[in-house]
Amino acid sequence: MVPCFTGEDVESPTAKCGGAIFYKKNDLVFYTARDYVEIGPAFRGKLSLPLLGAKRSSLFKLLGNPKLKDAKWEAYQTQYGCLVLYFNAANAVNKIQFSSLGTEALNLCQ
Repeated sequence: MVPCFTGEDVESPTAKCGGAIFYKKNDLVFYTARDYVEIGPAFRGKLSLPLLGAKRSSLFKLLGNPKLKDAKWEAYQTQYGCLVLYFNAANAVNKIQFSSLGTEALNLCQ
């Protein structure tokens, strides 16, 4: 349960990311038009996999090989869709995005 709603972007052609619901205090965003969720570094909730702060080198045993990767992020195909992890300068996860869409269909807001 998320205790506080703090803002929204209505789904419309003029919305920057097509629509979103923001829980700024919890560093959590639901991108409704793009069908994904973003968890930021200030998130203090409990995750079933302890990914925030995890070292890049420890992810293989949890997630296997990434389907796509870059210097600052890796994308993993999952049973439910995809998981994108972003890394800080210390190579620790500092942002998580997940979706029921596959990596080829995901359209992230930049």
